[in-house]
Amino acid sequence: MKMPMKMPMRFRRRKLRPLAGAGSALAEDFKVPPRHRRGIYLLPNLFTTAALFAGFFATVQAMNQNFETAAVAIFAAMVLDGMDGRVARLTHTQSAFGAHYDSLSDMASFGVAPAIVMYEWALRGLGRWGWAAAFVYCAGAALRLARFNANIGTVDRRFFQGLPSPAAAALLAGFVWLAVDNHLKIQDAWLPWVAFAVTVYAGLTMVSSAPFYSGKNFHVGVSVPFWVMVAVMMVIVFVSLDSPKVLFGLFCCYAVSGYVYWAWRRWRGQPNPARPAPRGPTDTTSPQ
Repeated sequence: MKMPMKMPMRFRRRKLRPLAGAGSALAEDFKVPPRHRRGIYLLPNLFTTAALFAGFFATVQAMNQNFETAAVAIFAAMVLDGMDGRVARLTHTQSAFGAHYDSLSDMASFGVAPAIVMYEWALRGLGRWGWAAAFVYCAGAALRLARFNANIGTVDRRFFQGLPSPAAAALLAGFVWLAVDNHLKIQDAWLPWVAFAVTVYAGLTMVSSAPFYSGKNFHVGVSVPFWVMVAVMMVIVFVSLDSPKVLFGLFCCYAVSGYVYWAWRRWRGQPNPARPAPRGPTDTTSPQ
């Protein structure tokens, strides 16, 4: 006897219907954010990297007792450091990364490198006084850069508050270069102490409040009087005739110009233009 065949049961699939107003919310919750590739601008950071390399090269040359080459490398770092910011402004490639990278490069090239060069050249023989003077300079450069970053936007752009670190490094490098070429008529017994005074002066002047002209109001793309071109040409000629003497003399004048201008303004009863503007009453944050 045959059993009757059972028909298979069929189930009908039903689509889930989202609740009213919940579909858009779920879609928003599970939406994958688009990925943005973050990069850095190449051209200005190449100049910053070259300046960092020049400072590192100066340190290595000082350890190898090649002090004239080390001094020239610091001047090369100063030129490259002055170009990266202007290149970034001209090409509209300014960025927060470039600003922080430039500060770290300045610390290595104009803070650590000049201190090591001066210590290896003349301050080592002074013992504790020698490395203390080198540390005063190095710490002054670090404090100068930190204060500069904290006071961005609150200080008159025409002036630096304190001696800028590239100029302080050029003062030390120019002194070393001039002495190595035997252009300084100083007795060997007094030379380390003169180097000590120059190093401490540069370190303390960096953290002073003296106003030093920044030159940031000078734009390359703006027309200038004819005598400016003649003056630049004469400076190039004088530097090429005797680079150590001319460069050291120029930066000596610049290193004291801030104090002279500060004293002149105080005598006339005018405020210091390099002082940062007071913050508003609602600004209670202290930049680090």
